[in-house]
Amino acid sequence: MESELSEERAAFLARDYSRGFIQYCQFEAESVQRGRFQSRVHIQPHHRQQDGFIHAGVMATMADHTAGYSAFTIVSEEYQILTIEFKINFLRPGYGEALICDSRVIREGKQIIISESEVFDVTGETRTLTAKAMVTLMAVHKDRLSRKG
Repeated sequence: MESELSEERAAFLARDYSRGFIQYCQFEAESVQRGRFQSRVHIQPHHRQQDGFIHAGVMATMADHTAGYSAFTIVSEEYQILTIEFKINFLRPGYGEALICDSRVIREGKQIIISESEVFDVTGETRTLTAKAMVTLMAVHKDRLSRKG
């Protein structure tokens, strides 16, 4: 595990966070520290479900992905992070103008890392805790990952 997070690594992770599906979701990194990662999404109509609330899938994806990047802050760049399992509790519907996700590593294992994510519904200056997730992640050396069967 890494003992410090360099400015270069933090900047790389902030840029890397919003690729692929996450770029489509419009999630953006806000803050990167060792063992912590914060993201934000400005809510658009396509983030809402049929009753106008922010879709639970948006919140779950944000909680999972941001937790993964909190784990990336504690491993060397030779490692990838994969989610093994996550559990999310939705505490109240989200309906505001943005979501903020604060994730932090709560257990630093050699291979298994556990992070916690809190998702806040944001309206103006008011932040309301909307969901909380526990995410179990695995650090895997890049050499061990293969796209073949």
